[in-house]
Amino acid sequence: QVQLVESGGGLVQPGGSLRLSCAASGSMFSIKAMAWYRQAPGKQRELVAIITLGGSTNYADFVKGRFTISRDNAKRTVFLQMNSLKPEDTAVYYCNMPALAWGQGTQVTVSS
Repeated sequence: QVQLVESGGGLVQPGGSLRLSCAASGSMFSIKAMAWYRQAPGKQRELVAIITLGGSTNYADFVKGRFTISRDNAKRTVFLQMNSLKPEDTAVYYCNMPALAWGQGTQVTVSS
């Protein structure tokens, strides 16, 4: 059974940075792609970024050039470095192992 635990959310001013982490339990991390999603109040959950086992990445247009997804397979952890944050980035961010598991989510609030 896979469990995903996110951390690193919080309150940040516009233009600031945050780094989210997602720690995975179980052995599936070493053979699966990983992704970050987000859901803002009143909106549908949307894909932010995805990283394959080999490290190939893909980003939603609204975060390209600002966010970076990475992974440490030895530590079974995936990261989301978020720079140049905007108020519209405010959402609950979820870690996802496709078809297997979701994390509980971590709140990111961008506000002055």
